Amino acid sequence: APPSSTPAKQTSTTTSAKPAPKSTSKPGSSTNASDILQGVWDKYVHKTPQRVKLLDSFMAFLVVVGALQFVYCCIVGNFPFNAFLSGFSATVGQFVLTASLRIQTNPENKAEFETISHERAFADYVFGSLLLHFFCVNFIN
Repeated sequence: APPSSTPAKQTSTTTSAKPAPKSTSKPGSSTNASDILQGVWDKYVHKTPQRVKLLDSFMAFLVVVGALQFVYCCIVGNFPFNAFLSGFSATVGQFVLTASLRIQTNPENKAEFETISHERAFADYVFGSLLLHFFCVNFIN
């Protein structure tokens, strides 16, 4: 077969250099995880009211107590199982009630809870806590 008289098409193997995509973040901001956590912590420390911080620390205490109860139950055993269930339920229930109080008394949520005063929210919290602990104490036997 005779060679073709038309020159073969050359394909371009060079790629054009595309400019790097521009970051949409603000100058000086970083996406490093530690920087993000530090920013969240700084904002929490400076902008969160003292009452909310107090509720947060109590909730952290309840998490530690619940974890200790669970670890104790796993290591030592749960012979009086009602006692373990009662104590763990009291911890979890108190955490839920405290989270509810935190949500209702947080100034950032004022628009959602216009009709509920802080005193009413606290009274509901105390009533719920008394009811919870009454049932937990009766469950122990």
